[in-house]
Amino acid sequence: MTLATPIPPADDIATLDRIWFTRCPVPTASGIAYKLGWLDEEFARDGLPVSTLQEARQLGHHHYDHQLPGLFREGGNVPALAARAAGSPSRLIGLTWIEEWQTILVRPDSNIRSAADLRGKRLALPAWGDSRPGSIARAMSLQGYKGALASAGLHLDDVQLVEVALLDQADASTPQLGLQRLWSGLDYLARGEVDAVYVKGAAAADAARRLGLVVGVDLDLLPDPSQRINNGTPRPITVHQSLVDNHYELVVRFLAQTLRAAEWAAGNREALNRFLEDETRAGSQGVAEAYRGEYHTTLAPDLSAQRLDFLGKQKTFLYLHGFLEGDFDIAEWVDPRPLQAARQLLAQRRA
Repeated sequence: MTLATPIPPADDIATLDRIWFTRCPVPTASGIAYKLGWLDEEFARDGLPVSTLQEARQLGHHHYDHQLPGLFREGGNVPALAARAAGSPSRLIGLTWIEEWQTILVRPDSNIRSAADLRGKRLALPAWGDSRPGSIARAMSLQGYKGALASAGLHLDDVQLVEVALLDQADASTPQLGLQRLWSGLDYLARGEVDAVYVKGAAAADAARRLGLVVGVDLDLLPDPSQRINNGTPRPITVHQSLVDNHYELVVRFLAQTLRAAEWAAGNREALNRFLEDETRAGSQGVAEAYRGEYHTTLAPDLSAQRLDFLGKQKTFLYLHGFLEGDFDIAEWVDPRPLQAARQLLAQRRA
């Protein structure tokens, strides 16, 4: 069987001393491939070890600036878009969409039981971080409120946005609690200083249970997926331009392993959930609450017109609200070739 799109040979693999990758604490095909040992196996033949930024804290800033040439990143779109807008030499090679418990939390005694009930209420808005890419919590909250309000025909002008101080995740006693502290408005909500807080993910589900908070609006249930556009919906896979230019074959092989891992996840939900307890730094109950339905069948990346359109809407939103230094053309950022070739390579290996 021959490939419809030939894979150019990698140029001087010796110029790379390792493969780097980074992912967010959420379900990702690249994270699963790494946990299963498939990335190590794939690149062992080239003498290239696989390392993660999560294990090399001194390089962690590259999760945001995308200036590390050998890096694959499967993570939230706010830092990826902000880096590209600031001139980062990255290319978009895939998009995923995982429903992960996007909710607006309230107190048990609240009268907020639908998006329409948010009118006039005080909604927590995390303060700006030390940079645009570092202001993820603020961007997620603002977009989450916008989507919920839109579902009820309302706008951000119909609520009171109350700025809340950011909490230092590094001050937490455990990594699990550190991730919960991303949602800095939760303590304000528990004290009654705001009426609602946007959150997402398994760690947020654990935090809600710990603080006795309940779901007022479940964004995952909104019928219009465009109202769930946010940092992880869609979530981009990006690489440094030089990796595509000089080591195209490695990019294709990396993506082939993510596609293989997505297929594995579709048939191994219980094992996947156990992986996610570590990946999301949450307990089994938080993972079960956050990742519902058939999420385990949807981890494979694609570059569908709808996902690209939704990413374009997110980029416009972020630019209008000051999270991007400038605007840019999504179409010029995308390189669809590696993902197409990865699908063909995986089929070839199985033939």
